[in-house]
Amino acid sequence: MDRFHIVGGSPLRGEVIVSGSKNSALPILFSSLLGGGLEISNVPSLRDIRTAFSLLSQLGIRAEPLVSADSEKTDLTNGTSYHTNDGWPGKYRLVEESIEAHEAPYDLVRTMRASILCLGPLLARRKRGRVSLPGGCLIGARPVDIHLNAFVRMGAKISIDHGYIDAHTSGLTGCDIHLPYPTVTGTENILMAATLARGTTRIFNAAQEPEVSDLAFSLIARGARIEGIGTSSIKVTGVDSLFEAPYTVMSDRIEAGTFLVAGALLGEDLTIRNVDVSCLDSLLGTLRDIGADFQEKNGSVSISRIRKPRGTSARTEPYPGFPTDMQAQILPLMAIAEGPSTVVETVFENRFTHVMEMNRMGANIDIHGSRAFVRGGASLEGASVMASDLRASAGLVLAALIAKGESEIQRVYHIDRGYERIETKLESIGARIKRVRGEEIS
Repeated sequence: MDRFHIVGGSPLRGEVIVSGSKNSALPILFSSLLGGGLEISNVPSLRDIRTAFSLLSQLGIRAEPLVSADSEKTDLTNGTSYHTNDGWPGKYRLVEESIEAHEAPYDLVRTMRASILCLGPLLARRKRGRVSLPGGCLIGARPVDIHLNAFVRMGAKISIDHGYIDAHTSGLTGCDIHLPYPTVTGTENILMAATLARGTTRIFNAAQEPEVSDLAFSLIARGARIEGIGTSSIKVTGVDSLFEAPYTVMSDRIEAGTFLVAGALLGEDLTIRNVDVSCLDSLLGTLRDIGADFQEKNGSVSISRIRKPRGTSARTEPYPGFPTDMQAQILPLMAIAEGPSTVVETVFENRFTHVMEMNRMGANIDIHGSRAFVRGGASLEGASVMASDLRASAGLVLAALIAKGESEIQRVYHIDRGYERIETKLESIGARIKRVRGEEIS
């Protein structure tokens, strides 16, 4: 397995461009199962995206690259271009070649939680779906019964057999669905299913995350009828079919947030480009509380190191609250701050697995149930640590960047699921980071 070798303490300066959002691109890609075709741009080069393409291929969807591998990507903020060297086109046309396939196998679904998002479109378009119970990061139970209960209300018959969800219907019918929790994937799955259902579906207590809105806007571009986007009450009037239309994936707000924290730790006039600051109010507020000073202009944010970071508190909540996906990344900044900090995790019950590794680097963090108490004033030192999930990986990378000496981050395949070439981007702004390939490890 690959690992990162990091020498801490190097200042970060220059510009870094945020990639397309993984959490937006995945549901939009799976919406191609609704038929009609899809042209999608700003697709990030990630392990999870490649898994999605493999799964869609098995379900009869062909992905055609629309940009040559040696061409340039375009920064959506001001039209300037930057070169890529990983052979990733970033723009695709998805074409439905068969509507017979309906099974999402375990060997693909086990690696990516978002694979459950193929079930709603399969039921709506092909009247049947057989999907392995999903895997992904080990950060909590995240049950899928909310999805399944909604599909039953819409007219599906569902059984679970040998680790697979087997669902079929003679046709979905719209209804009122009251979610017990504003689940993102649940809202997205129901939203896609309702797009082709008969009649009207109203989703109450819907997730309000920007990625849900991005999916809704992409569906509207293809002919869907959706109201209440960005609110907790979404109304979908079913249509007979969708048509092909171009759509550009939003920038990744979590990647943007990760680089903002990196700038708060080590920035010297660091500029993060292709940032939608309207999606980052809670995180920016927390950074201000800690002492950050930044300037926003035309989709870019400039930030420098906080000279005397202050302790603060953060509570993870569904959007627009502080994002649970930024909890691990904010902890290294709190660890070196003057004074104590507290983080309350309300979204996932098992998302402090990175704390033990950060403590090995010199942080002083105590976990009591869903609360992390950070004493502050720590001087982090390099160490060999192991990542347990995607966002934990990013948090450990940030800790290693500020630590004295050398660190090794093991199991960085986690970070490849959600960050496009993060080591290349960090190196381009001054970080001393190197990916050590598995075959190089003795």
